[in-house]
Amino acid sequence: MKRVLDVNLEVRRLLSRMTLEEKVAQLLSVPVEALVEGKRLSREKAGELLKHGIGEVTRVSGSRLGLKPREAARLVNEIQRFLVEETRLGIPAIIHEESLSGLMAPTATNFPQSIGLASTWDPELVYRVASEIRRQALLVGARQCLAPVLDVCRDPRWGRTEETYGEDPYLVAAMGVAYVRGLQSDDLSRGVIATPKHFAAHGFPEGGRNIAQVHVGVRELREVFLYPFEAAVKEGGALSVMAAYHEIDGVPCHTNYWLLTEVLRGEWGFRGFVVSDYFAIRQLITVHRVAGDELEAAIQALEAGVDVELPGADCYKRLMNAVREGVISERAVEEAAARVLRAKYLLGLFENPYVDEAAVPESLDSREARELALEAARKSIVLLKNDGVLPLPKDLRAIAVIGPNAAEGRALLGDYTYTAHLALEELAVEAVSILEGIRRRVSPGTEVLYARGCDILSEDRSGFKEAVEAAEKADVVVAVMGERSGLIWFDKGRQFTSGEGVDRPDLRLPGVQGELIRELHKVGKPIVLVLVNGRPLAIGDVLPYVNAVVEAWYPGEEGGTAVADVLFGDYNPGGRLPITFPRSVGQVPIYYSRKPSSFHNYIYLESKPLFPFGHGLSYTRFEYRDLRVEPQEVRAGGVISVTVAVRNVGDVEGDEVVQLYVAREHASVARPVMELKGFKRVTLKPGEEKLVIFRIPTELLAFYDRHMRLVIEPGEYKVMIGRSAEDIVLQSTFRVVGRARVLLSRRQFFSHVEEAPAQ
Repeated sequence: MKRVLDVNLEVRRLLSRMTLEEKVAQLLSVPVEALVEGKRLSREKAGELLKHGIGEVTRVSGSRLGLKPREAARLVNEIQRFLVEETRLGIPAIIHEESLSGLMAPTATNFPQSIGLASTWDPELVYRVASEIRRQALLVGARQCLAPVLDVCRDPRWGRTEETYGEDPYLVAAMGVAYVRGLQSDDLSRGVIATPKHFAAHGFPEGGRNIAQVHVGVRELREVFLYPFEAAVKEGGALSVMAAYHEIDGVPCHTNYWLLTEVLRGEWGFRGFVVSDYFAIRQLITVHRVAGDELEAAIQALEAGVDVELPGADCYKRLMNAVREGVISERAVEEAAARVLRAKYLLGLFENPYVDEAAVPESLDSREARELALEAARKSIVLLKNDGVLPLPKDLRAIAVIGPNAAEGRALLGDYTYTAHLALEELAVEAVSILEGIRRRVSPGTEVLYARGCDILSEDRSGFKEAVEAAEKADVVVAVMGERSGLIWFDKGRQFTSGEGVDRPDLRLPGVQGELIRELHKVGKPIVLVLVNGRPLAIGDVLPYVNAVVEAWYPGEEGGTAVADVLFGDYNPGGRLPITFPRSVGQVPIYYSRKPSSFHNYIYLESKPLFPFGHGLSYTRFEYRDLRVEPQEVRAGGVISVTVAVRNVGDVEGDEVVQLYVAREHASVARPVMELKGFKRVTLKPGEEKLVIFRIPTELLAFYDRHMRLVIEPGEYKVMIGRSAEDIVLQSTFRVVGRARVLLSRRQFFSHVEEAPAQ
């Protein structure tokens, strides 16, 4: 408490000494490229752009300058030294970077993309990944990262599906809070500010088109799309938030006072600062057309609650004129500047704005980081189908590895890795391809044949002949198909099918990949389909032609090793789907927790998905027994204990994800058919049994009633333990008794879950 009071006092003292220009400067950002000549700070450029200080400097390591770690650290120090020594008040800047699946910088570790991390169902692992990202960011002087993405994805046509933790608000919140805590640490003076984005409901755009308007009512907005952000603020302590590009009911998020001020700051008590998405203030003029010029756009955004404009001083530089002309008060500018300054004090930038250049390694990607990337990749893999062909023997005579994603390490990277984001030809860090991973795992006598077969999107079938010939010579075919991630603005070869701005009207395998699988099937050899992709794919048309399906997502730099480990049984897959796989794009949206009215069949297609939320197979089998729910009756505000025994009844060690769902038969407003309220990934040796104990605060049952009150209603609730949302193995009930309880604010967001040896 004393630290916070001291910081607030220092902020007030500093503000009292600042001119209007210096206050406005704290709300501005500048791309690092605008400050340098070559790879060194330009004193002439810096003198003009930084003369009154600056709020943030954009992407030093993540810029197109291609800086090695020590070069990045040196440039950060030059920028900070200029600000501290050559501006009137000596206020340092916050250097921010991207870090969705690792720090977006040359030589930084490439972890699995977010949708893959969500498939681990392991928040503790996400915490460790974020902690490693923090370590690497601090080495190069980054003190804020624009992550995690907390968008609940309800339309997988959206290209940014890969950046999300899936379709369920509880799972997204659990992963997001773990990431925020890992990045910021317990002591922010040794941490990196997390910036959850995109606030809010960005994952449900009209038509699946990026930045399109979102059709959502206030009740659903609060219960689904705001839930992870509220948890990140209240539980995770997130110190920054990024506003979203889109509009809700005609109001762009960057001008939404209710969202950014009344809810975020007023209801949730958020004490951090809000940043704009890149170029979003200008989009108020060019896209949403709610502002006529830069000045009007800047005023609308600032008054709504956006503190800092990213990535450069575009519209906000007009704020000085707005104050001088009396269009906006200096108080509004001062309040926003205070929030930025407070963050700088909490980061310890005033005490030590510099990086220890001597401690910066040649590469950020250490051996320990690669081991963590491999663990994350292994845990992220989901076995969707297996008729017994997997695991493969290592001493097969010949294996044919076929497909456009087989031979390139680049294919395994998500859109916010340095290589993919900047559309570079060369990898910024070594990435093990699936072909290479397989070659490293098979016996010396096994021949590994490779044929690309086709491209991701092309209609060219000229490679089919070579692929079929390879299949004919092999004992088994590993077909590595799927998508390719990147940003739509850099897609010169029209090969990206996933990533920011890369939205699709179709969810089938792109191009002629499905046709190639059917041609390979005619050879008569077993086929293992390995999917490398960023969204759930409607693969029902090829599913009958393959013997197994391995969902790898974008598994990162050690993805090839991890996939090979799964294929040959060195690792037993335990990942589970964080998002539903539809049979057809026409079923979208098809998230598991829809309302009861949403389950009618189409005239020629059932409403059930191809693979449900939570689905995933294993090389072993698990049995559940002895479900206990105590007490049977509880008052609102109490806690329900749910215990279940899980046993590995197979022959190999494996991971099971125990999933707990809650449902309500009747309520005052229509409720989802079921909702995830707890989960635990447990590792069991053959014959081993463990107890999984869930302690569920009744506050987790709260929803918004007809009067928009957050309420815990009395009545009967169903508890379901499942292997997935559609594979419920045990269920019971309990009752909430007494009167309904109205909550003024959410205080609890998660069940407490632990495992114990079976008695």
